[in-house]
This record gives sequence, structure tokens and C-alpha cells, in this order.
Amino acid sequence: MRKTYLLTYMAVFIAIGTLGAQFLWFPAGIAKAYPVQHAVNVIAAITLGPGPAVVIAFTIGLLRNMIGLGTLLAFPGAMIGAFLAGMLYRWVGKKIAAVFGEIIGTGIIGSLFAVPFAKLFMNSGTGALFFMPSFLASSISGAFIGWIILLKVTQEHIIRLQGNY
Repeated sequence: MRKTYLLTYMAVFIAIGTLGAQFLWFPAGIAKAYPVQHAVNVIAAITLGPGPAVVIAFTIGLLRNMIGLGTLLAFPGAMIGAFLAGMLYRWVGKKIAAVFGEIIGTGIIGSLFAVPFAKLFMNSGTGALFFMPSFLASSISGAFIGWIILLKVTQEHIIRLQGNY
């Protein structure tokens, strides 16, 4: 029964992240910012942990690419951000740690990883700081949206949710 809870919550987060990308986005430098992805990363990292958060980020990126709402750059940033958000929350135990994990993981580490990723898979020879402004704009706005949502959720609800699986 516990795996059913986990898979159900993961499916809901994937649906929110995929559908949210259609409705909430803004231009950010060379790319479009999809803050719902980062809000989902923060919420999933806190409620489900780093492993499921990475799977959710990967699946949202895959679905967004399949329906034409994303690029291959959706993968490295979102997955690194989700992992670091989950790990920082696990180590520190504060919701704001997950927010900064998402921002550092996606906005800084993910944008730097995007350079060789874009060269290898997209035949793009952009510089090291080319992706950082748009990745930061997207991750900062989305991570704080996720944090604001989580401020309304009590710690008791999070513990209860974590206990279901």
C-alpha cells in the first residue's frame, strides 16, 4: 500500500509540472522560464525525498519534450536541482534549505552542466555563463513559489505524508 501512495503522489506531481508548464512561463533571456517545474522539485524533494524528486523531474522533462514544451536542457538542470534540494532538506531539516538547493542545483550547477550537455546533444558551442541567467530566473522564481506553498503546509502534514510510504 505504501508504494501505491508514493506512485500516486509522484503521478500527481508529474501532472502538475507538465500541465503547469503550458500555463505559467515567462521569457528569461535566451530561454523560457518554467517556474512550476522548480516549485514541484522543491515540494517533491521535501515531501517525498531526493530519489522520487529526481524521477519526477526527469519524467516532467521527458513529457515536456514529447509534447514540444521543452528542450533537452530541461533534464540536467531540473534533475540536479531536485536532487540537491532533497539532500539539503534531508541534511538541514529546514524547508528553506530545499529552496537554496534547487536554486544552486539548477541555477548554478545545472546551468554549468548544460554547456557540455548542449555541445554533446544539441551541437551548440555556447559559453559557460550563457545559460546561467535564464536558469537562475526560472529556478529562483519557482523555488520560492514552492516554498510559499509549503509555508501553508504544516510540518505535521509533511510527516504524515512521509509516513504513508
